[in-house]
Amino acid sequence: MQLEGWIILFLFVVCIILFLLLRYSRQKLAEKSVSITELDKQKRSQSIRYGKLTEQFMPFLESYPYDPHDFRFLGTPIDGVQFTEDAVVLIEFKAAGSQLSQRQRTIKRMVEEGAVRFEVHRVS
Repeated sequence: MQLEGWIILFLFVVCIILFLLLRYSRQKLAEKSVSITELDKQKRSQSIRYGKLTEQFMPFLESYPYDPHDFRFLGTPIDGVQFTEDAVVLIEFKAAGSQLSQRQRTIKRMVEEGAVRFEVHRVS
C-alpha cells in the first residue's frame, strides 16, 4: 500500500472512532440530563423550602413593625398571628413575587368582611 492509502485508512479509522465517541457522549448526556419539568419542580420545591425557612425569621428582622415576642407562628394556612395593644393581626410573609394562595385570599376576604369571632370552648 502506498503512503496515501495508509493516510486515507488512518483518517477513516479516526473518523469512525470520533463518530463512536460522539455517539457515546450523546448517549451519556441523554441519560444524565434532567427534563425541564423536573428542573422546574426542583426549583419550585427549593423556593418553597426557602420561603418556609425565611418566614421563621421574619418577625426578628429590624424592618418588622411589631414586637416579635408577641408573634405566634402557625405556618399554615397563614404564617402567624401578631398580638398588639389594640389589634390582633393575621400575618402572611411573602418573598419576592410570590402570591397569596387561594386559601389565603379567602381568609383575607373573611377578615375584611368581619367574619372573625372569638370563642371559648370548655372541656368538662
